[in-house]
Amino acid sequence: MNPVSKPVGLHVCRLMTTVPWILIALALSHNFPTIASKTEVDALRRSTWWHFYGTSNPSESHCTWRGISCNNSRSVVEINLPQQLYYPGNLSNMDFSLLPNLTSLQLPGNYFTGNIPLQICALPKLRQLNLSNNNLTGELPLCLQNLTMLEVMDISSNLLHGTIPSTLVLLSNLRLLNLSLNDLDGFIPLEIGNCVNLYHIDLKYNSFVGPIPSSLAKLKNLVHLYLGRNNFNGSIPSEIGNLTNLAYLSMEMNKFHGSIPLEIGNLKRLIYLDLSFNFFNGTSLVTLVKLKNLVQLYLGRNCFSGSIPSEIGNLANLTCLSLEENFLSGSIPSEICKLKSLVELRLRSNFFIGHIPSELGELKNLTYLDLSINNFIGKIPHELGSLFMLRYLNLGNNSLHGTIPKFKKLLHLEYINLSYNHLTGNIPNDLAHVPNSDFQGNEVLKQIEVSTPTRMSGVMLMIIFIPLMAVAFIFYLILGSCIILRRRTESKQLEIAEKNGDFLSIWNYDGRIAYEDIINATEGFDIKYCIGTGGYGSVYRAQLPNGKIVAVKKLHRLEAEDPSFYQSFQNEVKHLIEVRHRSIIRLHGFCLHKRCMFLVYEYMEKGSLFCALREDVEAMQLDWSKRLNIVWDIAHALSYLHHGCARPIVHRDISSNNILLDNKMQAFLSDFGTARLLEPNFSSNLTINIVGTHGYIAPAMEIIMGEHPSDIILMLSTLFQDDIMLHQILDPRLPIPRQNSITRSIVLIVSLAFACLSGDPKSRPTMKQVSEAFLAPKLVLPMPFHSISLAQLQKTNQGVWWEGGSRETSSSLQEEQGP
Repeated sequence: MNPVSKPVGLHVCRLMTTVPWILIALALSHNFPTIASKTEVDALRRSTWWHFYGTSNPSESHCTWRGISCNNSRSVVEINLPQQLYYPGNLSNMDFSLLPNLTSLQLPGNYFTGNIPLQICALPKLRQLNLSNNNLTGELPLCLQNLTMLEVMDISSNLLHGTIPSTLVLLSNLRLLNLSLNDLDGFIPLEIGNCVNLYHIDLKYNSFVGPIPSSLAKLKNLVHLYLGRNNFNGSIPSEIGNLTNLAYLSMEMNKFHGSIPLEIGNLKRLIYLDLSFNFFNGTSLVTLVKLKNLVQLYLGRNCFSGSIPSEIGNLANLTCLSLEENFLSGSIPSEICKLKSLVELRLRSNFFIGHIPSELGELKNLTYLDLSINNFIGKIPHELGSLFMLRYLNLGNNSLHGTIPKFKKLLHLEYINLSYNHLTGNIPNDLAHVPNSDFQGNEVLKQIEVSTPTRMSGVMLMIIFIPLMAVAFIFYLILGSCIILRRRTESKQLEIAEKNGDFLSIWNYDGRIAYEDIINATEGFDIKYCIGTGGYGSVYRAQLPNGKIVAVKKLHRLEAEDPSFYQSFQNEVKHLIEVRHRSIIRLHGFCLHKRCMFLVYEYMEKGSLFCALREDVEAMQLDWSKRLNIVWDIAHALSYLHHGCARPIVHRDISSNNILLDNKMQAFLSDFGTARLLEPNFSSNLTINIVGTHGYIAPAMEIIMGEHPSDIILMLSTLFQDDIMLHQILDPRLPIPRQNSITRSIVLIVSLAFACLSGDPKSRPTMKQVSEAFLAPKLVLPMPFHSISLAQLQKTNQGVWWEGGSRETSSSLQEEQGP
């Protein structure tokens, strides 16, 4: 709370506890329609909520209406209408001041609109408030602090914005707080530690920032803590070990970093832990295997290293173990066979070595097994054939050799991927006919197993095989004619010479994408499916037979027919399929025809950042929190490309056109058409010409300004004026930010952008330094935000924001001018 406003808040609090409730209601009544009489029945009838049911008959007692409960005095004590009203209405239509005995107000899923009425604050006996799954807007009212009897507050799945008032978490009787699926931001108030009765906190799917307050450790009764899919950062406080009753902890898809504290091993009752999609590091698995009651453990897409400890076998209740896309190494311990309840085992994209343990065949409940993109060697254990519940098996991109076991017991198998190994022999018939199978990349592997013929006499052979040969000859003659005729037709429509392409399915897309599916979905790349055109190709929207929508980038014909470009494309794709970052668009697959090449990406519903910034409605949806997230996410993605890949990748065309947005306005880097791979021993003196979209090397300023920053960049290099203030260049469609966290971040971004535009390449920060600057604690502004000029930021940025970072640079890594 602001120190200036705190005394005022205290006076308000005292006033609300001393003035009679009816006076408060009268003071607030100007926000509601004037009604003639002042009874509970009038309040219910004037709301019009029950007209839909025809239950507001004057002769019928209101206590018999649907969802209404009364006490012995016929006074309303409960209004519970769970998902019953199917027409939109305004929540303010109810005069809550006339319902002084109301203890439960539950209206989930009723399409209510408007703000939360202040008169709800005049319900002194209210214990349960459930307004979830509506269309409520505005901020959380400060006066909710007056509901001192409140035990349940569920306002999830609405359109609320703003912060959590610090006074709200002074409700000492509160047991459940659910504000998930809104657009709330800011920090978790430190005062939350005062709600000592809380057992359930759900803040997921918002835009909260900052670290986890250590005051959470006071909530000894806490059982559920859901913080996933926000913008929290910092590390896990060691005090979390005090929450000994915690059973569910969800922190996925944030910006947490650092190692997992040893104290988390004190959470003996924990059964669900999700830390995926963050930046955690260290060898923390030894700590986590102490949590013997764990049922589900998700650690994917982090930076964990080390090996899987043999103590993993102690987690006897584990049903899901997800460790994919980390830096784990070593071999899989044989003790993993003790996890008899395991249903899913996800270890893809690590650095595991050695043989695949045959003990995995003892996990009879396993339905999902993914060991792809590792360094496993040896043969595929035939013991895996005992996993009769298995539906998904992916061993692709390893160094396995030998023949493929027949796996006759895997009757439920729906997906198998053994591609890009060194397998030999035949593909068993049973596996070749799995609906989604991939065996490519095994050079000497035969297409299908040949069954051993039974012995026959010469006469039988003549009787059976001669007619069969004749039928087969006629069949193939007809089939060949049909194929020739069809190819001639397709060559006119699609101008390609081949029907089937060498197609590779990668990433997490379950199922082989067929070449024909893409052609059919786009009707031969008809113009009506085209959603964009660039320098190297056109992008099409395609809906596959399973309903999944993908984006298909088809290269222009001139590039596709160029032999040198074909080889370059092939080499680059082989490396780009190994790119694994949550803010880099996923490549589902590609097709390599010499005269028709295309890439298949995940589809981004909101299109490009360029278009979003130029449409006023969408630009206003991109509030400051979302814009800062876009800058941070792209900076981390570039840092990963430059410093986190086996071979550094330079994108060379970072423009707002190549930053795509999903339906949650999260950003993804796309279009590697001009990207180049650098050799590991690249020289610091190496020079690479900047290619790509002219004037769009630094989109960070465009995000802040809402338009191309060409004039600002020009002034920096010529007649820069001291009287141009930072707040004057901000996108005028958004309000000037007031939160300290937002203003500090904007100052940091603009300072870094100016530093990246330095004329001296050696003075520019690397993307790793930029990324680390975003993760570091923000410096306190030396002056009010509205007093900061661009000249000050330009003059003082050198070394301030990335102090202590590495200074190793090269022109090839610095040419991405901007986060």
